[in-house]
Amino acid sequence: MNDFLAARCQMAISLGFHIVYASIGMTMPFFMFVSHLKWFRTGEEIYLQLTKAWSKGIAIFFAIGAVSGTVLSFELGLLWPEFMKHAGPIIGMPFSWEGVAFFIEAIALGLFLYGWNRLNKWVHLFSGLLIGIAGVASGFFVIAANGWMNSPEGFDWINGNAININPVDAMFNSAWISQSTHMIIAAFVATGFSVAGLHAILLLKNKNSEFHRKAFKIALAFGAFASIVMPVSGDFSAKNVAKRQPEKLAAMESLFVTQKRAPLIIGGIPNEEKQEVKLAIEIPGFLSFLAFGKMDAEVKGLDQFPEDEWPPVLLTHLSFQFMLLFGTIMAAIALLYLILSWRWKYFLDKPWWLRLLAFSTPLGFLALEAGWMVTELGRQPWIIYRIMRTEEALTPMPGIVYPLILISVVYLILTLLSIYLMRRQIRYVHEKYS
Repeated sequence: MNDFLAARCQMAISLGFHIVYASIGMTMPFFMFVSHLKWFRTGEEIYLQLTKAWSKGIAIFFAIGAVSGTVLSFELGLLWPEFMKHAGPIIGMPFSWEGVAFFIEAIALGLFLYGWNRLNKWVHLFSGLLIGIAGVASGFFVIAANGWMNSPEGFDWINGNAININPVDAMFNSAWISQSTHMIIAAFVATGFSVAGLHAILLLKNKNSEFHRKAFKIALAFGAFASIVMPVSGDFSAKNVAKRQPEKLAAMESLFVTQKRAPLIIGGIPNEEKQEVKLAIEIPGFLSFLAFGKMDAEVKGLDQFPEDEWPPVLLTHLSFQFMLLFGTIMAAIALLYLILSWRWKYFLDKPWWLRLLAFSTPLGFLALEAGWMVTELGRQPWIIYRIMRTEEALTPMPGIVYPLILISVVYLILTLLSIYLMRRQIRYVHEKYS
C-alpha cells in the first residue's frame, strides 16, 4: 500500500468511526429532553428513569466521540499539511466556533449529569436541551468547513496562493445549507431508528416493559418524522450538487454521456472502460427533472470532463444507490408507522412490527456512511474542489502505513470499549426496568 492510499484509508476509517458518535451526540439529547419534559408534565416515574438511563448513554458516546474527534483534528494537520496551510486561514472560523460549541456541550452535559437535586428543575431541564443544541451547532460548523471543500469561496486563488480572504463568505458557502441540513436530518433518522430498533429488540424479550415501550415511541417519533422529511432535503441537496459539481452528479448516476431527458438510473453496475451501466432500471427524463425541474433539461455527463478529473464512478454510484435503498426502506417504515398510528394502533404491539423495527436498527447508520462516501468520493480527485488535488496536499512523511495500523487498532479498541459499556448499560436497564 502506497502512502497516498494509506493516508486516505486512515481518514476514511477515522471519519467513518467518528460520524457515528457525532450523530448520536447531536440527536440523543433531544430524545432525553422529551422524556424529561414528559416527566415534568405527567409525573410518571418511568420517564424519569428513562431520562437518567439515556443520559448515561449520551455520556458514553460523548466521551468516545471526543477522543475520535481529537484524533481527526490531528490527522488533518499531520497527513494533509499543504491543505491546512492554505485552508486554515480561510475556514479556521467554523472550526473555532465548533470548538466553542463543543465546550458548551461539555459544560451542559456536566451540569445535567451532576445537577439532579442541585439545580433549579427548569435550569436542569434546559441544560439537557442545551446539550443537543450545542451538538447540532457543532455539526453545522464542521459541515460548513466540509461544504467549503466542495464549494470553495471567500478568497481569490492567484499563483497557488489564497488572497483577499473573507472568512464569513467562506463559512457560509453555497454548499453549507444543503449539506448541513441533509446531514443533521440524516443523523436524526439514523439515531431514531437505531434507538427504536434496540428497544424493539428488548420489547420482544419482554412485551410488558413500559420502560422500553415509552423509549421506543419517543425514538421512533423522531426517526419517522426525519425520514419523511429526508427526501425533501435530498432533493434540495441533489439540485445543489447538479449546479455546483456536475461531475459528482454524473458519477452518482453513472451518466457517461451528456443528454437531454437524462434517465434516473436505479441499481446497476457501471463499467468505466466501456462507459455503460449493466443491470440497471432507467426512468427516462427523471434525472433531468430531479436535477433541474424540467423533464427535457440537459444534464452534463462525464464526457464533459477530462478522465483524470472523474470521481471513482463505481464506488460513488454504488454508495449513492445503497444510501437511497436504505433511506427508502426507512421512509416506507415511517409511513407505515403513521398509517398504523392513525387507523390500526393495535398492530404497533404485534411481534412482526417489532421485528421490522429491529431489522431497521443499523439501516440509518449504513445510509449515513454511504452518504458520506458519496460526498467525499464524488469530490475526488480534489481535496479543495478545482483548486487543489488530494495528492498535492499529502504529507511528505514516509511510512504512513504504520500510523494507519496504529489508528486502526485504536479505533478497534474504542469500538470494543463502547460495545462493552453499552452492553453493560443496556443489560442493567433491561434487568431493572423489565
